Amino acid sequence: MIKIVDLHASVEGNEILKGINLTVNAGETHAIMGPNGSGKSTLASVLAGHENFEVTKGSVEFDGQNLLEMTAEDRARAGLFLSFQYPAEIPGVSMTNFMRAAVNEQRKYRKLEPLNASEFLKMMREKAKLVEMDANLIGRSVNEGFSGGEKKRNEIFQMAILDPKLAILDETDSGLDIDALRIVADGVNKLKKQDNALIVITHYQRLLNYIIPDFVHVLYDGRIVKSDGKELAAELEQKGYDWLK
Repeated sequence: MIKIVDLHASVEGNEILKGINLTVNAGETHAIMGPNGSGKSTLASVLAGHENFEVTKGSVEFDGQNLLEMTAEDRARAGLFLSFQYPAEIPGVSMTNFMRAAVNEQRKYRKLEPLNASEFLKMMREKAKLVEMDANLIGRSVNEGFSGGEKKRNEIFQMAILDPKLAILDETDSGLDIDALRIVADGVNKLKKQDNALIVITHYQRLLNYIIPDFVHVLYDGRIVKSDGKELAAELEQKGYDWLK
């Protein structure tokens, strides 16, 4: 699905990623953990194509394509999805129009016919039920007036509609109470399939009690310093990160 080899990236001349190596196969869930400033969100932004970050070395292959040669828009169209840590409000843009435009851009890229209004509304209602998205929220502008938990749930709703090949969840658990965390995680779990993959970026084990990873990686000072099974998350919860220096 995605293969990252010796990835280095900088922002404003400061090197943040210092040689990331990671392979994620279809059907797998990988968790990336690490302290603040270790490069977790930078990795997510680089993979999504954020223009503020400069890749200085390395390669990334996504579903057989050179990801680093693709625009951010084409990465999304090809099936890469990033759930933001702090989802933005977009006043005046309805959820329905926003998501229908996104879906039809994706379909155009894949040489499929666009969905008409009726087809899209039917699909949107089905996906809303799947991830327990309140119909009242769907009728608003994107994230306008949403609570923190509602914004995070809306990210998973968008993920359900776009059906990405690779979803990257950047600290989706940030700011969520236990009930909201359970609902968001349950939505993510319902969307897991054998032909897609998931990268979960988090500080804490609690999210991984709900979204069970196949592999856990520790990102420290721009490098993956340890990889293991799901039990590594529990060990980090007990010991912290300093023992990995």
